[in-house]
Amino acid sequence: MRIFADVHRKKDDSGYRITYTTDGEVFKHVDSPMDIPAQAGDEVFVDTIPIIHTNAFIELLRKGVEVYYLRRLSLIEKMRQRLGIPKSAKNDVKILMNIEEKWFKRGDEDFLAMRQLISSFRRLERDKQRLENQSKDVPDVTKDSFRRFIDYVEEEKLIIAKPVTEEAERRFPFFKTIAEELGITGENHLLAREALAELLTYVDFNLSFTRIRRYLGLYPRHGERYNHDARKALERLTRGLITGAITAKHLVDIAKTIWLTYIRETQRLAGIPAQQQG
Repeated sequence: MRIFADVHRKKDDSGYRITYTTDGEVFKHVDSPMDIPAQAGDEVFVDTIPIIHTNAFIELLRKGVEVYYLRRLSLIEKMRQRLGIPKSAKNDVKILMNIEEKWFKRGDEDFLAMRQLISSFRRLERDKQRLENQSKDVPDVTKDSFRRFIDYVEEEKLIIAKPVTEEAERRFPFFKTIAEELGITGENHLLAREALAELLTYVDFNLSFTRIRRYLGLYPRHGERYNHDARKALERLTRGLITGAITAKHLVDIAKTIWLTYIRETQRLAGIPAQQQG
C-alpha cells in the first residue's frame, strides 16, 4: 500500500499535523507519524520529515515501512503555480501523488539519526555567526559581553560535537579510517571530525567525484546549485587542517581525499583486489 502525506505546522504553532491519503479521495489527519496506518512493506511518501518527528519515522522504518521524502520542497510550490491551485494540506497531498518518484529520496535510519544530532550543532553554528555579525556593530564597552557569549557557544559546540562523532563512528564503517587518513583523530580535532560526520551524512560518496564537486559547489559556475550546509562543513573541516587562508584547491583536495578513501574502503569491503581499485 502507498500512503501520501503532507506534514505541516498547526495553525496555533503547537506542533505538526499530518494529512494523508491512499487514494486522493479520502483524507485523514493524525499528529504523529506512528499513527499513520502503515505496515511492513508499505510505502509512505511525505513532503518533509521534521526533526521533531525523527524518532517516530525511525520507528516506521524499523517496522519495515519504506519512507520517501521530497528532495526539494520547492517542487510543491512550483506545482501549485503550474496547476493554479491554492495552498492547502489536501491539495499538497494531491500534488505529492503526481510528482515523479525520482524526486523522492528513500529515508534510512542512519541519515535520520545523524541529521537529528547535526541539527543541534548547526543551530549553534548559526548562533555563533549571528553573534559575531552583531558584535561588529556594537559599542566597544559591550564587545566583551558578546565575546563571552561567543566563547560560550564555542564550548557548547564542543559538547555537542562529541555525540555527533561518536554516532558517526557507530553508523559509518569508514569514519575512523577517513579520519586517520586526514589526520584528525586527536582530541584537538573534535570539530573537524564533526564536520566529517556531516559530510558523510549529506554527501553520497558513491557518486563520481565530478558530481560530488558539483554538490559541494566546487565548480566556478555562476548560478550553480549546491548544498550550502555541506559546503560549510567542508570549509570547517579544511580550516582544521590548513594553516592560513583556505583556497578552492584546498577544498577540492580534502573532498577528493575523503572520496578516494571511501571508494577504496568500499571496494576492500566488497573483496575487490587492490589492483582493480582506483
